[in-house]
Amino acid sequence: MDWLISIALGVGLAAATGFRVFLPLFVVSLLAHLGLGGFAVNEDFAWLGSLPAVIAFGAATLVEMLAYAFPFVDNLLDTLAVPLAAAAGTLIALGTMVDLPPLVLWSVALIAGGGMAGAIKGGAAATRLASSVKTAGMGNPIVAVLETGMSVLLTVIALVLPLLALVIVATLAWQLVRWVRRL
Repeated sequence: MDWLISIALGVGLAAATGFRVFLPLFVVSLLAHLGLGGFAVNEDFAWLGSLPAVIAFGAATLVEMLAYAFPFVDNLLDTLAVPLAAAAGTLIALGTMVDLPPLVLWSVALIAGGGMAGAIKGGAAATRLASSVKTAGMGNPIVAVLETGMSVLLTVIALVLPLLALVIVATLAWQLVRWVRRL
Protein backbone atom coordinates (compact mmCIF):
# COMPACT_ATOMS: atom_id res chain seq x y z
CA MET A 1 0.00 0.00 0.00
CA ASP A 2 2.93 2.36 0.65
CA TRP A 3 3.96 2.14 -2.99
CA LEU A 4 0.46 3.23 -4.08
CA ILE A 5 0.56 6.27 -1.81
CA SER A 6 4.05 7.11 -3.04
CA ILE A 7 2.92 6.90 -6.66
CA ALA A 8 -0.25 8.89 -5.90
CA LEU A 9 1.81 11.63 -4.25
CA GLY A 10 4.26 11.83 -7.15
CA VAL A 11 1.62 11.78 -9.87
CA GLY A 12 -0.60 14.27 -8.02
CA LEU A 13 2.25 16.73 -7.60
CA ALA A 14 3.34 16.18 -11.21
CA ALA A 15 -0.16 17.01 -12.44
CA ALA A 16 -0.08 20.22 -10.36
CA THR A 17 3.01 21.30 -12.34
CA GLY A 18 0.78 21.21 -15.41
CA PHE A 19 -1.10 24.20 -14.03
CA ARG A 20 1.95 26.08 -12.65
CA VAL A 21 5.35 24.62 -13.45
CA PHE A 22 7.30 25.88 -10.46
CA LEU A 23 4.74 26.26 -7.67
CA PRO A 24 4.56 22.56 -6.66
CA LEU A 25 8.35 22.30 -6.91
CA PHE A 26 8.68 25.33 -4.61
CA VAL A 27 6.23 23.88 -2.07
CA VAL A 28 8.00 20.49 -2.02
CA SER A 29 11.40 22.18 -1.84
CA LEU A 30 10.32 24.41 1.05
CA LEU A 31 8.70 21.54 2.97
CA ALA A 32 11.78 19.34 2.48
CA HIS A 33 14.08 22.19 3.54
CA LEU A 34 12.04 22.87 6.69
CA GLY A 35 11.58 19.17 7.42
CA LEU A 36 7.79 19.49 7.22
CA GLY A 37 5.11 17.74 5.25
CA GLY A 38 5.38 14.21 6.55
CA PHE A 39 6.85 12.85 3.33
CA ALA A 40 10.30 11.74 2.39
CA VAL A 41 12.13 13.08 -0.62
CA ASN A 42 13.83 10.44 -2.73
CA GLU A 43 17.46 10.29 -1.50
CA ASP A 44 18.78 10.86 -5.04
CA PHE A 45 16.84 14.12 -5.10
CA ALA A 46 17.73 15.38 -1.61
CA TRP A 47 18.99 18.57 -3.27
CA LEU A 48 15.32 19.58 -3.66
CA GLY A 49 15.42 20.51 0.02
CA SER A 50 18.54 22.65 -0.21
CA LEU A 51 18.39 26.39 0.38
CA PRO A 52 19.55 27.21 -3.18
CA ALA A 53 16.72 25.04 -4.56
CA VAL A 54 14.17 26.77 -2.31
CA ILE A 55 15.39 30.19 -3.48
CA ALA A 56 15.53 29.19 -7.16
CA PHE A 57 12.08 27.57 -7.17
CA GLY A 58 10.64 30.46 -5.15
CA ALA A 59 11.98 33.05 -7.57
CA ALA A 60 10.84 31.00 -10.58
CA THR A 61 7.36 30.68 -9.05
CA LEU A 62 7.11 34.43 -8.55
CA VAL A 63 8.33 35.21 -12.08
CA GLU A 64 5.98 32.62 -13.60
CA MET A 65 2.94 33.95 -11.74
CA LEU A 66 3.75 37.56 -12.68
CA ALA A 67 4.38 36.70 -16.34
CA TYR A 68 0.99 35.02 -16.66
CA ALA A 69 -0.68 38.29 -15.57
CA PHE A 70 0.20 39.93 -18.89
CA PRO A 71 -1.90 39.04 -21.93
CA PHE A 72 0.07 37.74 -24.94
CA VAL A 73 3.23 37.42 -22.79
CA ASP A 74 1.39 34.48 -21.26
CA ASN A 75 0.87 32.95 -24.71
CA LEU A 76 4.58 33.24 -25.46
CA LEU A 77 5.38 31.70 -22.08
CA ASP A 78 3.12 28.75 -22.90
CA THR A 79 5.35 27.78 -25.82
CA LEU A 80 8.18 27.23 -23.32
CA ALA A 81 6.01 25.98 -20.48
CA VAL A 82 4.50 22.93 -22.20
CA PRO A 83 7.79 20.98 -22.53
CA LEU A 84 9.03 22.48 -19.25
CA ALA A 85 5.92 21.20 -17.46
CA ALA A 86 6.62 17.68 -18.72
CA ALA A 87 10.18 17.90 -17.41
CA ALA A 88 9.04 19.40 -14.09
CA GLY A 89 6.36 16.73 -13.73
CA THR A 90 8.95 14.02 -14.24
CA LEU A 91 11.33 15.70 -11.80
CA ILE A 92 8.81 16.15 -9.00
CA ALA A 93 7.53 12.60 -9.43
CA LEU A 94 11.08 11.23 -9.26
CA GLY A 95 11.82 13.38 -6.25
CA THR A 96 8.77 12.43 -4.20
CA MET A 97 8.19 8.76 -5.04
CA VAL A 98 10.23 6.66 -2.61
CA ASP A 99 10.93 2.98 -2.06
CA LEU A 100 10.05 1.94 -5.61
CA PRO A 101 12.16 -0.26 -7.87
CA PRO A 102 14.04 1.90 -10.41
CA LEU A 103 12.10 0.55 -13.41
CA VAL A 104 8.76 1.36 -11.76
CA LEU A 105 10.01 4.73 -10.50
CA TRP A 106 11.27 5.93 -13.88
CA SER A 107 8.35 4.47 -15.84
CA VAL A 108 5.71 6.09 -13.65
CA ALA A 109 7.64 9.37 -13.43
CA LEU A 110 8.10 9.68 -17.20
CA ILE A 111 4.73 8.37 -18.36
CA ALA A 112 2.28 9.38 -15.65
CA GLY A 113 4.21 12.29 -14.13
CA GLY A 114 5.72 13.99 -17.16
CA GLY A 115 2.94 12.90 -19.50
CA MET A 116 0.14 14.20 -17.32
CA ALA A 117 1.93 17.47 -16.57
CA GLY A 118 2.55 18.08 -20.27
CA ALA A 119 -1.03 17.19 -21.20
CA ILE A 120 -2.49 19.50 -18.56
CA LYS A 121 -0.18 22.34 -19.60
CA GLY A 122 -1.12 21.77 -23.24
CA GLY A 123 -4.81 21.96 -22.34
CA ALA A 124 -4.20 25.11 -20.30
CA ALA A 125 -2.28 26.67 -23.20
CA ALA A 126 -5.15 25.89 -25.56
CA THR A 127 -7.60 27.43 -23.08
CA ARG A 128 -5.47 30.57 -22.83
CA LEU A 129 -5.19 30.80 -26.61
CA ALA A 130 -8.98 30.53 -26.93
CA SER A 131 -9.32 33.22 -24.26
CA SER A 132 -6.88 35.43 -26.16
CA VAL A 133 -8.91 35.07 -29.36
CA LYS A 134 -12.33 35.54 -27.74
CA THR A 135 -11.45 38.34 -25.31
CA ALA A 136 -8.46 39.99 -27.01
CA GLY A 137 -6.38 38.83 -24.05
CA MET A 138 -8.50 40.55 -21.40
CA GLY A 139 -9.77 37.22 -20.03
CA ASN A 140 -6.29 35.74 -19.71
CA PRO A 141 -5.57 37.04 -16.18
CA ILE A 142 -8.73 35.26 -14.99
CA VAL A 143 -7.51 32.04 -16.63
CA ALA A 144 -4.12 32.56 -14.95
CA VAL A 145 -5.67 32.99 -11.50
CA LEU A 146 -7.76 29.83 -12.01
CA GLU A 147 -4.68 27.86 -13.08
CA THR A 148 -2.73 29.07 -10.04
CA GLY A 149 -5.63 28.11 -7.81
CA MET A 150 -5.80 24.65 -9.38
CA SER A 151 -2.06 24.19 -8.89
CA VAL A 152 -2.28 25.19 -5.21
CA LEU A 153 -5.35 23.03 -4.61
CA LEU A 154 -3.93 19.95 -6.34
CA THR A 155 -0.59 20.39 -4.56
CA VAL A 156 -2.29 20.54 -1.14
CA ILE A 157 -4.56 17.58 -1.94
CA ALA A 158 -1.58 15.53 -3.17
CA LEU A 159 0.32 16.26 0.03
CA VAL A 160 -2.60 15.63 2.40
CA LEU A 161 -4.72 13.05 0.56
CA PRO A 162 -2.56 11.50 -2.17
CA LEU A 163 -5.09 8.84 -3.15
CA LEU A 164 -7.74 11.52 -3.74
CA ALA A 165 -5.21 13.40 -5.86
CA LEU A 166 -4.72 10.25 -7.95
CA VAL A 167 -8.49 10.01 -8.49
CA ILE A 168 -8.57 13.69 -9.53
CA VAL A 169 -5.66 13.16 -11.94
CA ALA A 170 -7.36 10.10 -13.44
CA THR A 171 -10.53 12.16 -13.90
CA LEU A 172 -8.54 14.97 -15.54
CA ALA A 173 -6.91 12.44 -17.87
CA TRP A 174 -10.29 11.02 -18.81
CA GLN A 175 -11.65 14.53 -19.49
CA LEU A 176 -8.61 15.39 -21.63
CA VAL A 177 -9.11 12.24 -23.70
CA ARG A 178 -12.78 13.10 -24.21
CA TRP A 179 -11.88 16.67 -25.20
CA VAL A 180 -9.26 15.50 -27.72
CA ARG A 181 -11.71 13.01 -29.24
CA ARG A 182 -14.27 15.77 -29.75
CA LEU A 183 -11.70 17.81 -31.64
